[in-house]
Amino acid sequence: MSEWWTYRLSDLLMFSKATYFRLFELQNLALWPLQLLALGIGIALLIYMVQGGARTGRIAALLLALAWLHVAWNYFAQRYATINTGAPWFAIGFALQVVLLFWLASRKTEPRLVPPIGSLGKLGLAIAVVALAGYPLLAPLAGRPWSGAELFGLAPDPTVALTLSALLLWRAGPLLWIVPLLWCAISTATLVELRTGQAWILPVLALLATGARLLTAMRGRGWGS
Repeated sequence: MSEWWTYRLSDLLMFSKATYFRLFELQNLALWPLQLLALGIGIALLIYMVQGGARTGRIAALLLALAWLHVAWNYFAQRYATINTGAPWFAIGFALQVVLLFWLASRKTEPRLVPPIGSLGKLGLAIAVVALAGYPLLAPLAGRPWSGAELFGLAPDPTVALTLSALLLWRAGPLLWIVPLLWCAISTATLVELRTGQAWILPVLALLATGARLLTAMRGRGWGS
C-alpha cells in the first residue's frame, strides 16, 4: 500500500466540480424563498456596519451567529455530508463559531462596530459588499445557473467573508478569527483541487482583513478580547 504522505488532496476528494456546485443549486431550490430572508439579514448587517456603535455591534453578532448556525446544520450536516465525510467536522467548527459569536454578543462590554471611516474601515465595508453582492455573481460568470448562486447565510464562503468584515470593524481579538481563517484554508484547498477560478477570492479577502487587523494592533490599539 502506498505511504500516506504520497497522497494529494485530489486523491481524497470524493466529488467532482460539477457535483460540488450542483449542491448549491439543489440547496437553493429546496430552501426557496429563504434566500429573501438571508438577503434581508445581509443588508441589515451592511447597514449596521455603516452606522457603527455598540448596540448595532451586538445585533450584528447575533445575526451572524444565526447565519453560521444555519450553514452548520443545513449546508454541512444535511447536504455537504452527502459528498464529503469531513462535513460533520466542518459543521462542528461552524457551531463553535456560533458559540463564540453568542458569547461576544452577551458581553457586558458590548462589541462596538467601528464606523467605516478611513482606509481600514472602507476595506471592511468593501469586503462585506463582495460577500453579499460579489459571491452570487460567481455562478453566472462561470456559466452556471443563477439557481446555483452562493449566498450569505446559506453557503459557507460568503458567510465567512461577511464575518471577516465584521471582525475587522469590531477590532475583534484573535479567538474569533480562528475558525473563519481555518475555513478559508479548507475552502481554498478544495477549490484549487477542483480547478475553479474563484479559489483565490476568499484567501485574498482573508489576507486583506487579517492584514488590516494586524495593522491596527501594531498601531497600539491592541487585539481586544
